[in-house]
Amino acid sequence: MGKTKRPEPESLNLPPVGVDSHAHLDLDDFDEDREAIIRRALDSGVSRIVNVFLGPDAYERGRGLFDAHPEISFIMGVHPNDADLLTDETVERMRVHFKADPRLKGVGEIGLDYYWERVPHEVQQDAFVRQINLARELSLPIIIHSRDANGDTVDILEAEGFRDYPLLWHCFGAGIGLAERLVANGWHISIPGPVTFRKNSDDVQAAVARIPFERLLLETDCPYLAPEPWRGKRNHPALSVFTARRVAQIKGRSLEDVWRMAGDNARRFFGL
Repeated sequence: MGKTKRPEPESLNLPPVGVDSHAHLDLDDFDEDREAIIRRALDSGVSRIVNVFLGPDAYERGRGLFDAHPEISFIMGVHPNDADLLTDETVERMRVHFKADPRLKGVGEIGLDYYWERVPHEVQQDAFVRQINLARELSLPIIIHSRDANGDTVDILEAEGFRDYPLLWHCFGAGIGLAERLVANGWHISIPGPVTFRKNSDDVQAAVARIPFERLLLETDCPYLAPEPWRGKRNHPALSVFTARRVAQIKGRSLEDVWRMAGDNARRFFGL
């Protein structure tokens, strides 16, 4: 018996209203077929993509890749694993770019990462506070990266006065307790591909069931974290349709409803 052929994202026939709220299409993983990948997203119902630039160097190097694609907007932030590189000059470059480029829609992904332990926690925390305050100064949304650091991340945001601020928790992978705390603070939550995994995602699925529709977005975090049935392969924006399908099953709603509502939430959040 041969292996079952994986369904292609185009086969779900979704309308062009979806949004991939977090993609890394500037990375060299897409250098060979970036244009084809963008076309596949559009053909699969992804009408808008938010590309993440990991700092001003990446933005300056990669923004031109998308000159022909107005459907792609940007966010920019210094990742916590690079927090030791955040200087006054870096912050000023970011400030200049945010003021000059209307395609830059938010500050992120920023936050804390205690998994890799590449940068001392206090250095990460200082860089995090500097960047959330830059976002507040510029009245821009914040996009959070938090890995093995959820308590400290939320504590800092609350202490710095960011309750009810436009904030998106990227790549949500926790349980009901964190989801409820984020929702209580008035924040949004982005669901990635691992919600589709058969094992080790029960807590995430239980949390997704409780997240209000108006706070829920979809993302790929591509090229990472491809959903089933493409787990283990390179992720790309078109595959967000399979994440939407699993969320729809969890929520007991139609796939098209979830696709449209999550897209509408992303358009409102980023001002797309």
